[in-house]
Amino acid sequence: MTVRRARPADAREIAEVHVRTWQAAYRHAFPAEVLDSLSVDDREDLARRLLERWSEVIWVAEAEGRIVGFAAVGPSRTEDDSGELYAIYVLPEAWGTGAASQLMAEAKDWFAEEGYATAMLWVLADNPRARRFYEREGWALDGERKEDEYLGLRVAEVRYRIGL
Repeated sequence: MTVRRARPADAREIAEVHVRTWQAAYRHAFPAEVLDSLSVDDREDLARRLLERWSEVIWVAEAEGRIVGFAAVGPSRTEDDSGELYAIYVLPEAWGTGAASQLMAEAKDWFAEEGYATAMLWVLADNPRARRFYEREGWALDGERKEDEYLGLRVAEVRYRIGL
């Protein structure tokens, strides 16, 4: 497993990771027909635009020459002095391989290098697998909660925070 900075040429594989991970991880939270309709082509366009602007804060994990996961970080969208983990996704067949932990290590290193004392992330409240992972990685609930809309459904999210 290797972790490296993402490049615009990685957009298609990142989109595939994003869609396939959502389809596997959120079967309990979203209707199957909605998840099955997610488009890799649509996500590829979004990934390409993001990579062209912010590839320095997106990492990919590769195994045997193919991307199996990615993570994206940056400044908090809601707080002045905090970093934020925007996304971390790993293909279901790569769960348990250490890919997510390696991506998380890169994210934490970036936060520290940028001088952030804390970082935050939002996760679906009904995502026990991800929440266990974050807690193992040192993140803790901070009590904040919000509702947002994804794929036409209102869902609750909780905020986690980590000191760096």
